[in-house]
Amino acid sequence: MSEMMNTKEVAKYLGIHEKQVYALIRSKRIPSTRVTGKWVFPKRLIDEWIESNAKGGLEQAKEKSKKIEGALLASGSNDPILDMLQTYMRKSYPEFYLFSANIGSTEGLKALNMGYTDIAWSHLFDPKSGEYNTPFLPIYLPDVKPVVVNLFQRDLGFVVAPKNPLRIHEFEDLTQKGIRFINRQKGSGTRLLLDYHLKRLQIPASKINGYEREVYTHFEVGLSILSKEADVGIATIAVSKLLGLSFLPITRESFDMILDQPTFFNKGVQAFIEILNSSEFRRRVEGLGIYDFRNSGKILYSKDR
Repeated sequence: MSEMMNTKEVAKYLGIHEKQVYALIRSKRIPSTRVTGKWVFPKRLIDEWIESNAKGGLEQAKEKSKKIEGALLASGSNDPILDMLQTYMRKSYPEFYLFSANIGSTEGLKALNMGYTDIAWSHLFDPKSGEYNTPFLPIYLPDVKPVVVNLFQRDLGFVVAPKNPLRIHEFEDLTQKGIRFINRQKGSGTRLLLDYHLKRLQIPASKINGYEREVYTHFEVGLSILSKEADVGIATIAVSKLLGLSFLPITRESFDMILDQPTFFNKGVQAFIEILNSSEFRRRVEGLGIYDFRNSGKILYSKDR
């Protein structure tokens, strides 16, 4: 074995999950150093650490992991039906818990790579390939064996006041005098899509009143329109229907679940996919817009490292 180990190698060497290695790093309980943005572990120091005081710490880490075996952490993008999925999951499988944080697609992938989350929700569009999510895996997930599972395809577009009184129809209209825009945060799939179209159409962001005003969810975009704090934003059709707003489609996008290969076989993950594909759940979301479930649960990408 090399004198220097990465997080996967040290996890295997210690017989623990890689997430527990990151927990030990954060608590400064394991000898490590950061080189070019990645954690490395001198084998000699690890051996000394094991001999001196590792046994108690590792047993404690493993015990903590057992206690939360039924819990899954998710982060990244968001969608109204994700909340509904979690509700159905709690009803059908009360032994599993799914906790989700809305931090945007890019940050969700970064969190997955760092071992801070089990699942990343993502809808990142790559203009060069025309594909969603998979082109970004080498960039944001260099340290995991990623599996990409499609959840659904959804419509994304401009959300405006009922009947579209300001007649907003295209990106150029965002620069009109008096139009107030509400934006998503940097790194979100929606923000990246907006910036792509602005660049394509050569529209300076400085020309859009409200470009710097950021919110973290599609619901917040819709609520900003509903409360008349803004005139237009980009969100899902489901948000427009739930809040009684008008919707002008921009694109249909792939919303995917991305996770490490071992996590894919987690019973909670399989239960989540089962609920997603259940007829009861599908009937419940029929009125929220046009969700395309034809590839729901399908593995779009999986690569061994």
